[in-house]
Amino acid sequence: MVRIVYHYNFIKSAKLSPKVQQEKLAELLTVVQQNPFHPTLHTKRLSGELAGLLSFRITRDWRVIFQFLDH
Repeated sequence: MVRIVYHYNFIKSAKLSPKVQQEKLAELLTVVQQNPFHPTLHTKRLSGELAGLLSFRITRDWRVIFQFLDH
């Protein structure tokens, strides 16, 4: 299981997002903990300025950017 640590910007953005996205995000965070590459997440490795980061899809228009930390 993956341990999730939330950046304060993430928490702030999540609180400001529409209720529908908040509910979907809550569901998907449980999926991420079990398998960050689960097909329903549409996880992608990012490139360019965001190289080294990954993202998963909440909806077509909403994504979460994340990274793996070794702790």
